[in-house]
Amino acid sequence: MIGQPVGRDRDPAGRPRNARPRDALGRPLPKGATGVERVPDDYAPGADQAVTDAVHYLAEGRPFHAHEVLEARWKTGPTEERELWQGLAQVCVGLTHIQRGNARGAATLLNRGADSIGRYSTPEPRQPFDLDEMVRTARDLAEHPVSDPGAAITRVAEILRPSGGG
Repeated sequence: MIGQPVGRDRDPAGRPRNARPRDALGRPLPKGATGVERVPDDYAPGADQAVTDAVHYLAEGRPFHAHEVLEARWKTGPTEERELWQGLAQVCVGLTHIQRGNARGAATLLNRGADSIGRYSTPEPRQPFDLDEMVRTARDLAEHPVSDPGAAITRVAEILRPSGGG
């Protein structure tokens, strides 16, 4: 197609895809390199599955992949919930920036995510986690940069983990 970058990955409908391999922190690797497993492009989780999968990736120290899960829910879930899932995905991107040592980028994404999540209120009967606590945690992480990315990731995972833990 005219005007499109040569070799850009596209799905059958012509929408851009990113099949480029990535490292464990979500950074793109050169084409042909061996990266970590990615969330499939056609992944469309329900709310409970998205939370379960995001917590799993966070427990592995992979917030970029948790972001991909939450982004899939944001893009495929009910319209009235999209901003919530977008906010959760942004919090996970903020955690990714913490891992990469980018405090400024982390603060921007954590605050943006907190703004989106904050438009919803706890208790949301369909949400197994405390939205207000997620907002407080995201803002705290944005305001007080941490030296231990693992501790920040664990804080977010603990909020998302349904009662009784997983």
